[in-house]
Amino acid sequence: MYQYDQLDQSIVEQRSAEFRAQVERRLAGSISEAEFKPLRLMNGLYLQLHAYMLRVAIPYGVLSSKQMAKLADIADKYDRGYGHFTTRQNIQFNWPKLIETPDILDDLAGVQMHAIQTSGNCIRNITTDPFAGAAADEEVDPRPLCELLRQWSTLHPEFAYLPRKFKFAITGSAIDRAAIKVHDIGLRLRKGSDNRPLTDIWVGGGQGRTPKVAQLFKQGVALEDLLPYLEAIMRVYNRYGRRDNKYKARIKILLAETGLEKLQEQVEAEFQSLDRTPFVNVAAELQRITENSLTPDYASHNESGELTNNGSVPHPEFDAWKQQNVKPHKVRGYVIAMVSLKPAGGIPGDATSRQMRELAELAVRYSHDELRVTHRQNLVLPHVLERDLFALWQALVEIELAEDNIDLPSDIIACPGLDYCALATARSIPIAQAVSAKIRATEKKTDLGGISVNISGCINACAHHHVANIGVLGLNKGGVENYQLTLGGRNDQNASIGERLGPGVSGDEVPHVIERIIDFYVDVRDAGESLSDTYDRVGKEPFKEAAYV
Repeated sequence: MYQYDQLDQSIVEQRSAEFRAQVERRLAGSISEAEFKPLRLMNGLYLQLHAYMLRVAIPYGVLSSKQMAKLADIADKYDRGYGHFTTRQNIQFNWPKLIETPDILDDLAGVQMHAIQTSGNCIRNITTDPFAGAAADEEVDPRPLCELLRQWSTLHPEFAYLPRKFKFAITGSAIDRAAIKVHDIGLRLRKGSDNRPLTDIWVGGGQGRTPKVAQLFKQGVALEDLLPYLEAIMRVYNRYGRRDNKYKARIKILLAETGLEKLQEQVEAEFQSLDRTPFVNVAAELQRITENSLTPDYASHNESGELTNNGSVPHPEFDAWKQQNVKPHKVRGYVIAMVSLKPAGGIPGDATSRQMRELAELAVRYSHDELRVTHRQNLVLPHVLERDLFALWQALVEIELAEDNIDLPSDIIACPGLDYCALATARSIPIAQAVSAKIRATEKKTDLGGISVNISGCINACAHHHVANIGVLGLNKGGVENYQLTLGGRNDQNASIGERLGPGVSGDEVPHVIERIIDFYVDVRDAGESLSDTYDRVGKEPFKEAAYV
């Protein structure tokens, strides 16, 4: 986990002081809301339907226990006792008072956190595999590169006012847990023949009104060339990206209009003409970042830990949680423990201040003082001794975070929707609650692994419904909420956009339609098939007939 140096700390402290002065001017009436809007957005502050919302950056989803505890304190002191974890591996507070937001930024700066570039037409929070540095199947740990990109992109003078927001995702494993192909730029780190890291660059992914899967743009880029090459891509996009229409201002549209070969030529020309002087120390910077990052001391942690269930006493609930929520670790004796924020009938991604505070303590006790946020709105304790799992599970039961539904249909991604968002056209949260309550019982008795359900409250697709196995899009038709369903999407290394199934349905009908789709899938699936695999094999019509009875 990267530790701020003096420069990092000064940046967040200066930004907080700057924003305090801006808020004072707004409250005094010396600037209007229109003048204040671009200033607050640069600090992650939105004006939602009912109140301001502050989005806090969690770079590449990594948190210390101290940082998680501070988020809990902020939830209690400035909000309503909870936070909402997002698909960008960030956290949002939905009810802060404007006058108190500078105090929140000061509190965040005290634990090496901020809200810079969580909004606006800039490079947003860099995301990555939530198992980075721990996954048993990982080839290259992407976190040092994530940190390098964070430092390169933060307050980058040329990219502060891009045509539109811009998103990076990075993975270091063949199994893509970072959804790199639905980002503006996705990076796949791998080892070359000489064992040195290489990067494959994917460009032009995204969702929203025009969902696209990224195209492979350049293969095998050496780390010393990666930053200048990314700089070249960003410069070309900044120069030619559409600014006349915000819906066409993404690099996916530029790629579609220009064509892959032409855009590659433009980027290559920019890359060749680039002054490489600012990038000569990339290797040294990566080394500095690595040396300035705390790493688990696995050996010294091996002797402590409470006794765990040794199998002599049956614990079916623990066994179910372990089977569903625990993943392999690269170090023998350790595992990765996932914490679901998707209780049956609950609000996806929400955690109370008590839960956050208890999780911070559990991270100290069981996970080398580290937590992660996933793009599926869950949390991870990445370095847990297997012998401690039972004690950890018992502690999670106490704080109502032991739901054993990771990667099951009730592990739903949902945006805030019309309950909070000024852009939403329909509710998402009540639909997600109803769906999870409906299908959770079925999950307990039937193997429903390989099904993802995502629910967005508008076409902007903040919940990634386009790439869910079952996607739900809420729309407003004549003043009535109407929900379209898509099937067959996926956001892994075989990313694809789901296909619209048929006419929209009412919110009350959504849980029943999804249940019928799942029942049909269970009846016709072959061994080992995900829902998207089955959909590809049998086609749309049989699913449509099952859904619309």
